Amino acid sequence: MKASNILFGLLIAFTSASVHADVETAQKLADKYEAIAKNINPASTGLSANDGKAFFNRELTVQGKQVACASCHTANPADTGKHIVTGKPIRPLAPSANPKRFADIDKVEKEFTAHCHDVIGRDCSAQEKGNFISYLLSVN
Repeated sequence: MKASNILFGLLIAFTSASVHADVETAQKLADKYEAIAKNINPASTGLSANDGKAFFNRELTVQGKQVACASCHTANPADTGKHIVTGKPIRPLAPSANPKRFADIDKVEKEFTAHCHDVIGRDCSAQEKGNFISYLLSVN
């Protein structure tokens, strides 16, 4: 019984450390985007989770259809989404629900590039990316 309690405790500690590490990675990436945004626009007042939430839910017309990030990722980025064309499940965006979401920075950049072009028709700005990540970090 005692050995199982120790194993359970180690499992909880490992899981907590993994989630914490990816939240830290997400925060570091948001900080990077904030620094870039301030370099581009010295009047920038920093990142805004509220602006990130508005960006996430903003609907735009793409090829005659209203789409938003939330179209595939649901209104709650801590929930599992579903691709609106293929129907394939999409793991949650929020690092609190998906500890692997920000584990690979190169993949994050690749996904930003693809999704920004798909949804808003251009690259997202550093401010938009930072706000977006700030919003995801605020979701439990």
